[in-house]
Amino acid sequence: MKIDLDRIDIELVRLLRKHARLSNKDLAEAVGVAPSTALERVRRLRETGVIQGFHAELNAEALGIALQAMVAVRLARHSREMVDAFHDHLLGLTEVLAFYHVAGADDFLVHVAVRDSAHLRGFLLAAFTQREEVAHIETHLIFEFRRNPDVPVYVRPE
Repeated sequence: MKIDLDRIDIELVRLLRKHARLSNKDLAEAVGVAPSTALERVRRLRETGVIQGFHAELNAEALGIALQAMVAVRLARHSREMVDAFHDHLLGLTEVLAFYHVAGADDFLVHVAVRDSAHLRGFLLAAFTQREEVAHIETHLIFEFRRNPDVPVYVRPE
């Protein structure tokens, strides 16, 4: 579904992506509209699904997460049933931060966060190698993870 966004909508999305806790007053001032206009536009962006939620960025170490990894997973077969079953399995794992169903040699890239290397080993054995859908895994340790809040918002060309 294509949503038509103008310059103000795009700027509101950009500002909220960078700092989701900006007050409505500050948003309105930054884009040059009345606070009521900014409020209505943000409401519309949420209702149309352009804005899907607001999230807190967490300090992993403060939560006892000392190790993150990206796990490349290759499925045994490429069937809708296997893909759906593995997808549903991943949604139920608290160690999984995000996952991507991808094209190429691997079928999924799974971003995981764990306490330590022993936790990672046990998690991989239990969550991946014992699954009938999984043919192969390869684990890549993440030394540093940062989200880029300055990624521009792109508008689809006409």
